[in-house]
Amino acid sequence: MSEIRIGTSGWSYDHWNGICYPQGTPSAKRLDHYVARFDTVELNASFYRWPRDTTFAGWHRRLPPGFALSVKAPRGLTHGKKLYAPEVWIERIARCWHELGDRRAVLLVQLPPTMERDDARLDYFLSRVPWWIRVAVEFRHESWDDDAVYELLGRHQAAYCVMSGAGLPCILKTTAPFVYVRLHGPDHEHLYAGSYSDADLRWWAERILEWHRSGRDVYVYFNNDGGGHAVRNAETLRGLVHAGLPG
Repeated sequence: MSEIRIGTSGWSYDHWNGICYPQGTPSAKRLDHYVARFDTVELNASFYRWPRDTTFAGWHRRLPPGFALSVKAPRGLTHGKKLYAPEVWIERIARCWHELGDRRAVLLVQLPPTMERDDARLDYFLSRVPWWIRVAVEFRHESWDDDAVYELLGRHQAAYCVMSGAGLPCILKTTAPFVYVRLHGPDHEHLYAGSYSDADLRWWAERILEWHRSGRDVYVYFNNDGGGHAVRNAETLRGLVHAGLPG
């Protein structure tokens, strides 16, 4: 049976004190409070510095059974090499993914806004990713919005990353057995800002339930962390989704 997981992008923010964890909580203990509230999270720190294999093994031990960790691919792969000659990075990622075991969810591959469409490069990259790693691709350049690109993703069972945020197209494409959604905030001028209204969240709940009814797993992550909006929005959306589930 398909599953729905809703969480946030990242779990350790100073401005979440008193919102997600008690005031004065040491940074090393923040994850413990997070996992008591959510069953999934998207790791973003990996974009700036890819963790060691032992760190992933540690997360496997520390995260509770049933928790799912999505991980953002390193910028060395996506923004440095722009997916060119990806073998070394893929080998490293696969080792870490193996260590994460049954706590793993999706590898998020966010391409830079300067990277224009290159079907051959994307096809080569996806062909080298082991089949047991679920991949979602977030496109930031408008040239990727093409049916041939969506078909390419579908051939590799890679998900098109559905986005919401300032200057980003909100395209409801499904190209894999799962759906990956990143909600970067409702502010029309700035990414990662603002709080989604209840009406906005009801609309997203309806979309999530539609995907769920089609048999797809759905992963949703709020990236509007300012003011703790991501925490509140994620919990509200989860409640709306659960209210719409049968039984």
